[in-house]
Amino acid sequence: MTAQDGSQPLEFQELAPEAMIAQAERFYAQMQARRSVRDFSDRPVPMRVIDQAILAAGPAPSGANKQPWHFAVTTDPEVKLAIRIAAEQEEQAFYERRASQQWLDALAPLGTDANKPFLQTAPVLVGVFMEKTAVSAQGERSKNYYPMESVGIACGLLISALHLSGLVTLTHTPSPMAFLSSAFERPKNEKPYLLLVVGYPAEHCRLPDISRKPLAAIYSRVGRSS
Repeated sequence: MTAQDGSQPLEFQELAPEAMIAQAERFYAQMQARRSVRDFSDRPVPMRVIDQAILAAGPAPSGANKQPWHFAVTTDPEVKLAIRIAAEQEEQAFYERRASQQWLDALAPLGTDANKPFLQTAPVLVGVFMEKTAVSAQGERSKNYYPMESVGIACGLLISALHLSGLVTLTHTPSPMAFLSSAFERPKNEKPYLLLVVGYPAEHCRLPDISRKPLAAIYSRVGRSS
């Protein structure tokens, strides 16, 4: 129930320490298995899963609760083809002219190149857009705060939700990607943030043999231990 001051009680269920640890370990095991996939099946996915995953991303924290994101979804073969053609044009320029040799060397173990067939094969493409400014129904503009960080957090929740629902994803960020605004028919106050490719893995999907940094490399404690 909302109080007169506009506040409402927190819905929070505390777990016993053993249950907390078990939950954290279970989630880690699930997310450790997550991989970015480039070989997709063309099998359709239940769109209700996509809807629910986007709903799960919606409560992400954002600057001043402005929620500066929009998720545009397509399964249309013609739209996917148009996106692939435009993306491959930008990627060709990237690999041939814009990328430094150091960048190309870093990408080499992943086996990527300018060809992006997954943009057609995968059943679902999600264009993620960032609103630097909000525009009301009356056309009034207002500033959004920390939109880059806010949308990044929402994307993390979306990717996690899709993974836990039994789908695979790929974050694709062609640069520049202004063509996504036209492809997804988004207004000028929204900037393309990334393209999320979603579906099932191909039957004989293969992945690069990569490793994740160990805990000691990404984690430190500061000050006295409690």
